[in-house]
Amino acid sequence: MSFKRFDNEDIVISADSISSPAWTGNQVTLQNFFTSSAQVNGATGNYFYDVYNGDAALEASQIQFSIAYGNKEGSGSAAINLSVAGNTPSSIIYKQYRSLINGSEDIELSFDGTDVTHIYALSIQRARYKEKLLPGSLTLRLGDLFLTDNSKEVTTQTFTDAGRVFQIISGSAGTKTSSPVDTGAKGNSKQHGSYGLFLPDTGLIILNGKALDDTVINGGIALGSGTGSVAPAVENMALLYDKLEAPSNGEFTLRSEETVSSNYVFVRARNSEFNYSTNPSNITGSGELRHSSMIDSPQSYITAVGLYNDNNDLLAVSKLSRPLLKDFTKEALVRIKLDY
Repeated sequence: MSFKRFDNEDIVISADSISSPAWTGNQVTLQNFFTSSAQVNGATGNYFYDVYNGDAALEASQIQFSIAYGNKEGSGSAAINLSVAGNTPSSIIYKQYRSLINGSEDIELSFDGTDVTHIYALSIQRARYKEKLLPGSLTLRLGDLFLTDNSKEVTTQTFTDAGRVFQIISGSAGTKTSSPVDTGAKGNSKQHGSYGLFLPDTGLIILNGKALDDTVINGGIALGSGTGSVAPAVENMALLYDKLEAPSNGEFTLRSEETVSSNYVFVRARNSEFNYSTNPSNITGSGELRHSSMIDSPQSYITAVGLYNDNNDLLAVSKLSRPLLKDFTKEALVRIKLDY
């Protein structure tokens, strides 16, 4: 075994962006949507729906995202404590996302410069989007309305306390519907300026409840959100879920993105280096080379490269696919890639 210290130019750090399907099973488009009756009817059901890719009773099914409804005034859900006005699940959800996005309870949620009073939040399961979501990959179909983000249109990125933010517009795969089309195609006869916010760094899609409640002819889907003071919030979440789950209407396309950093280590064996074997069997008891042919024309075979720190602790081992012959007439360069 022989050692050699690396020079600064022998180690290079590289970072690559890797995109992959967001949904379980490497699926780019989620078309089947299921909920768990136990969760919906349980304590958390007043706050959000968990949406699975298969029957929730089956072990293979996994949560893909959740649906929540938020209302600035607390409307649309029954009060948790009758002695505290506005203390409802919808109010809690609204304030939660307002603080997450704006970092303050004093700044209201705003879509394209317009304050909103009630929202629908789609929160992608953390394991699904890994590091972040891929802007421009979103296509969300709600009935006859197709929604995407405007990341391909903006030249300057906008940031909030929740990271990058893009407006949600009518269109698909990051491409805006170019002109009004008949209902049933990928867009409605009229379009809203913003249907919500797309926050790829936190895996959030915040939808404008007012825009969705609008009539079809005006660019909405006539969702009909309940905003009564005693209406349970689960009814509103069920309305949006039904638009997703409806036969032949389900389509939720999304990709994740992560940055994979790599260390490239270049191990250089020059012609004068690593030519003598360090195997003890190659040395006689008196300390001489056992084979005289190895004195003037030595040969060795490189089979593995070990990476050590300054304390001689072995950190990593790279094994060659086959032994590499080395002598005074040959030089070798071994490139090692470490991903993390």
